[in-house]
Amino acid sequence: MSQPAFDPFGEPVPAVDHSTAPVGASKWLKSAGIGLFWGLVGVIVLARAVYFEPGDLSFERAVAWAQGLLASL
Repeated sequence: MSQPAFDPFGEPVPAVDHSTAPVGASKWLKSAGIGLFWGLVGVIVLARAVYFEPGDLSFERAVAWAQGLLASL
C-alpha cells in the first residue's frame, strides 16, 4: 500500500492509478506537433542544402547590403 499524499495545504490527495488513466488527445497532439516541427526543420535544412550557392554568402555582398541599408536610412 502506498503512502498517502498531501497537497501544500495539508489536504489528502486521492491516489490515481496511472495504468487505467485514459490516454487523452493531448499525448497524440504533442507527438504530432513534435513530428511536424522536426519535419519542417528537415525540409528547411534540405532546401537550404539544395539551393545553396557559395557566392551568395560572400563578405563583399554582405558589406554592400549593409551599406545600402544604411544609405536608405
